[in-house]
Amino acid sequence: MSALPDTALDRLARAYADASAQAAFAAVDAHAHGVLGHTLCTINRHDAARMRVVRLYSSNPAAYPPGGSKDKRGTAWGTHVLLECKLFVGEGEAAIREFFNDHDAIRELGLQSVINVPVVYDGACLGTVNFLMPRAALSAADVAAARLAALLSLPAFLTLAPG
Repeated sequence: MSALPDTALDRLARAYADASAQAAFAAVDAHAHGVLGHTLCTINRHDAARMRVVRLYSSNPAAYPPGGSKDKRGTAWGTHVLLECKLFVGEGEAAIREFFNDHDAIRELGLQSVINVPVVYDGACLGTVNFLMPRAALSAADVAAARLAALLSLPAFLTLAPG
């Protein structure tokens, strides 16, 4: 038997077989990168009691280290994504500036668009999978790819202790 290349989906399957949420998040990032070409992927747990997001994974830990958190209480983004469990697509610098208080850091990384996908189970947002791209415009195919990638993270979220 010839050996097939080790794909991101192979790594995802191994991560779930080994019950490793961190390896699963990295595999989800790698899988999505093949389609989206994003520059930054972060994955956050939603701490519903505090209305905060806590970063579990980052493809750029120097700029966005795991463990970092953001208060989303009273924000339009928090209501839309975390409470209403709706996808957020931000295109262009103005959209990022309007919805993210770390917009300067995002701009300095050369990022101009974002797709935030809520990971929802049993009616509750467990967290978000976030893809940031250097291009300002996104396509319907980009959004669909981001949504599918985020769904692949659901088993990892279900293994984590609630916040």
